[in-house]
Amino acid sequence: MSVFKYEKDADGIVTVTMDQTGPVNAMNQEFRVAMGETVAKLEAEEGLSGVIFASAKKVFFAGGDLNELLAFEKGQEAEFMSLLTTIKSYFRTLEKLPVPVVSAINGAALGGGYELCLACNYRLAYNHKSVQVGMPEVTLGLLPGGGGVVRTVNLLGLQAALPYLMEGKKVTPEKALKAGMIDETVETLEELLPRAKAYILEQKGNEDAAIQPWDKKGFRIPGGNANSPKLAQVLMGAPAMLAQKTRGLLPAPEQILNCATEAARLDFDAALVIESRGLTYLVGTPEAKNLITTFFFQMNKLNGGASRPKDVPAQTTKKVGVLGAGMMGQGIAYVSAKAGIEVILKDISVEAAEKGKAYSAQLLDKAISRGRMTEEKKEQVLALIKPTANNEDLQGCDLIIEAVFENIELKNQITSATEQYLCEGGIWGSNTSTLPITQLAEVSSKPENFIGVHFFSPVDKMPLVEIICGDKTGDIALAKAFDYARQIKKTPIVVNDSLGFFTSRTFGTYFDEGARMVVEGAHPIKVDNLGKAIGMPVGPLTVHDEVSQELSRKAFETWSAMGVAEKWGEQKALREVIEFLTVQNGRGGRHHNGGYFEYSDGNKTLWPGVMEKFYNKEVAIDDQDIKDRLLFRQVIESLKCLETNVLRSVTDGNIGSIMGIGAPLWTGGFIQFVNTYGLENFQARCTELAESFGERFTCPAIVAEKIAAGETFQ
Repeated sequence: MSVFKYEKDADGIVTVTMDQTGPVNAMNQEFRVAMGETVAKLEAEEGLSGVIFASAKKVFFAGGDLNELLAFEKGQEAEFMSLLTTIKSYFRTLEKLPVPVVSAINGAALGGGYELCLACNYRLAYNHKSVQVGMPEVTLGLLPGGGGVVRTVNLLGLQAALPYLMEGKKVTPEKALKAGMIDETVETLEELLPRAKAYILEQKGNEDAAIQPWDKKGFRIPGGNANSPKLAQVLMGAPAMLAQKTRGLLPAPEQILNCATEAARLDFDAALVIESRGLTYLVGTPEAKNLITTFFFQMNKLNGGASRPKDVPAQTTKKVGVLGAGMMGQGIAYVSAKAGIEVILKDISVEAAEKGKAYSAQLLDKAISRGRMTEEKKEQVLALIKPTANNEDLQGCDLIIEAVFENIELKNQITSATEQYLCEGGIWGSNTSTLPITQLAEVSSKPENFIGVHFFSPVDKMPLVEIICGDKTGDIALAKAFDYARQIKKTPIVVNDSLGFFTSRTFGTYFDEGARMVVEGAHPIKVDNLGKAIGMPVGPLTVHDEVSQELSRKAFETWSAMGVAEKWGEQKALREVIEFLTVQNGRGGRHHNGGYFEYSDGNKTLWPGVMEKFYNKEVAIDDQDIKDRLLFRQVIESLKCLETNVLRSVTDGNIGSIMGIGAPLWTGGFIQFVNTYGLENFQARCTELAESFGERFTCPAIVAEKIAAGETFQ
């Protein structure tokens, strides 16, 4: 029995209802067989007046089968090209039928799903926020290979098509209609099929309704072809702008730009071949394998609750206490209230707490100015935040998050003074970025209800929450923290206790290695620029200025008092740089009188004192060595965290490194990087780096174990 239900009514309209095996319709082998049978049947159909493509699933069509794409190996290019040619021939047959073909879009139509819609003459969508259209392939290191690039360029024009293709922009039906991506919307699902049929009947005798714009005589691409003076100018500057954005590390946007340009230059069918070649190249790249693995499979696993205790019922947070209305606390209050949670925002004075609440008002006003928020909604959100200086107002909170300075005595005092106000079974969370949760929980009357909830700054923008389990943290506390993170629309990773946990500990190696090279005499600007060249958001010196050397100095003091200084290896060079900048020169970072750099009127220049103190023009460190030192330090630290069970899974490590640390996208995360670099190659490069630069580059034993077992990091 075909997974495409084929029904012809008395008016000669055939409705093809897609209902593939599994939860969604996808462009897999089952689809190819069903589509082949369907187009052959439609071609042979007599008395046909129109065709409607509909879906029996909540999602109209989910796109390509990523398992198939991930399984692609070098040497299979001809086979893959043939497969793409087959799919495209079906779509081409569909759009050359002598009757109008309508897609009745009832749910998300993304990637291959929207490509199917593009092969239809008329696109009708249910106008609901659950419906999205677009082609997000670029986010997985791919390009739309079912005619998506070529048809979008022909439909919208090259310039208008590029954001959807190169940024993977997904839009609601309302915006899609405005952009010309769809033709009409209906307000209810019940209207969708009747309206599709009515449209077909309205077109009786209108031959034009069955011909795609690009198949009509005299067709011109909106905005002109690639050789038109206006577009030629745009295309001249595009590669340089793209290189600035991707730093040459992501091949997909380059391929998309090339295919889109060719689509605006060549005839339609020739452009389809170029597009197929582009996808065939990309699907074999390590970047695509990394992005598909991490951003699709591992992200779905994580958000699906892989790190959450299975047998604990859902834990909804109703009232959260946030202690400390500074930068972190005010952000936590905002995201909580925005999710509809009652917030008690407490600081040492009502004025300080009010100031923290004002931060939410600012963000909401900004959203209003951009048309993303109404005044009414703003007032509802603000009404949920109660600023206070009284501990008693915390009474009945089912979750309290402490967000004060990284000082163990201060945190302990606050826990002792306010934990009593939690409701029965309430959970205590510490937003610490480095201090061990087990140690912080020692003052708690219920250490099983004590957990680390580490947010990243700025809280409203950063998508990750690192949840840390102490030695005594119980499953209910973990489930509560996990569910709260999902409630406020964050992605949670779960790690075990350690000084610095996973993200801060690994991130620290980046600016530590940068400081080492500065002390060795390398040019600071070169070190910083090569950090960006590997794909980190900013260089190691710039990021240390942002985090602040003053904060690092205080952290060293705290760790020394706790007896855990240099627990993860000596940091002599970093201490020397911090001492020089902060103590000797009063330079504590960007917001503390400058650090490595001086900041004035929006300009950033290297502080001459760094050059005078450290630069040695006789020192020449190879560019590749600098890049590998900055990247491998972080990868090695991630592997050590996995080896010692600080990281509970490879998935937590990959998602955490990208979303919390800023690991280069092309790597797929610090642990996934090792898979496509090759475990033996990684081991060999570690040995070279260790021999040249020190034992901190020694390859963790877990890599040799995987090699011996014939495994990769999954």
